[in-house]
Amino acid sequence: MSILLHVLFGFIFSFMGSITPSMLNMTALKISLEKNKKESYYYSLGVSLVVCIQAYIAILLTKYIYENPTILESLEQVGIVIFFLLSMFFFKQSKSKNTVAKPSKDRKGNSFFTGVLLSSLNMFAIPFFCGTTATLELFHLMSFETLLVAFFIFGSTTGTFCILFLYGKYAKNIQKKTGKLTKDIGLVLSIITGLVAVFMLIKTTVLNS
Repeated sequence: MSILLHVLFGFIFSFMGSITPSMLNMTALKISLEKNKKESYYYSLGVSLVVCIQAYIAILLTKYIYENPTILESLEQVGIVIFFLLSMFFFKQSKSKNTVAKPSKDRKGNSFFTGVLLSSLNMFAIPFFCGTTATLELFHLMSFETLLVAFFIFGSTTGTFCILFLYGKYAKNIQKKTGKLTKDIGLVLSIITGLVAVFMLIKTTVLNS
């Protein structure tokens, strides 16, 4: 299997998996609008660093998870609580701010760590990469050789950074095109995380019934 192919698969799956509105990319948009583009790039680096680790863990655990599906159930149960708490946090934040803040140069310093924290709380990342690698392996499109795994992880990390970079870079354009959707990013984040929590709760309840 070629190195380029592994980089390409990692990039495409990671990029497409993050392209729709989610907690991570909407936060990149929020930071860009409230602070500045540079801070959103720091945030994107923080997220990507954790994605690199998550992708590596997912690859190592893919076969083991298929033999022990309770691991996924445990991750989802923890995720339900986390996403409900995040939903409440973002909703409270939206109530205290009715308009999108203008860029501010004195609100720097924690965007990178915000990216690390939120990416670490993303319970979908490891299952997502497990599913991706399992699917590729099923069609014999991925090798688990150390070098090729490293390039797949590189592609995945780059794909995540690129989509978050674009959200931050073109935040104002996205805001203009989506109108009210991004006038209160806190409310959008609250709805997204709330829906994720409800979906995970229903899924877990159905599987355990």
